[in-house]
Amino acid sequence: MIAKDIKRGQVVNYEGAPCLIEAVSVQSPSARGAATFYKYRARNLSTRQKVDITLRGGESLDEADFARRAIKYLYADATHLHFMDEQNYNQYSVAKEDVAEERKYLTEELEGVLALIYNDECIGIQLPVAVVMKVTQCDPGIKGASATARTKPATLETGLIVQVPEYLSEGETIKVDTRTGEYLSRA
Repeated sequence: MIAKDIKRGQVVNYEGAPCLIEAVSVQSPSARGAATFYKYRARNLSTRQKVDITLRGGESLDEADFARRAIKYLYADATHLHFMDEQNYNQYSVAKEDVAEERKYLTEELEGVLALIYNDECIGIQLPVAVVMKVTQCDPGIKGASATARTKPATLETGLIVQVPEYLSEGETIKVDTRTGEYLSRA
């Protein structure tokens, strides 16, 4: 795959390991005849480390033998999270430390979770962009506070703490961005 065709969210082979492209920037040449550079911020899916990749315009990387499969969260034990493939009912186990960030957003009824499958092994999960969660603890809502832009901390059903507008109260459901961890809207 040529450098200009590599986009955010794709998985490529880099130094013998699958890497998920997280960000792309293009550096155009300032001199005539100079090469355009493509810079990628990627995450090595085997080791979980961030990798910086720089390619010239004509260089390329191979696409990884990689699949995304729809899964459903089943349960967690002491060391692993367990998921079920929604099409063929295979079960996958992922170590808790490998999905520490994603775990904050996982609920049993969450739809749209994908397993990242490399060489027939689940090496991680991918969450939807936004998830709906219930507020389990926060200060009471203030009447008439909807016109202000002040926020307060709220604890969600998974233990995640998010800054929400003052007018929200316990028991409400909200949308949270899984990329940034920020409040988006009421659900």
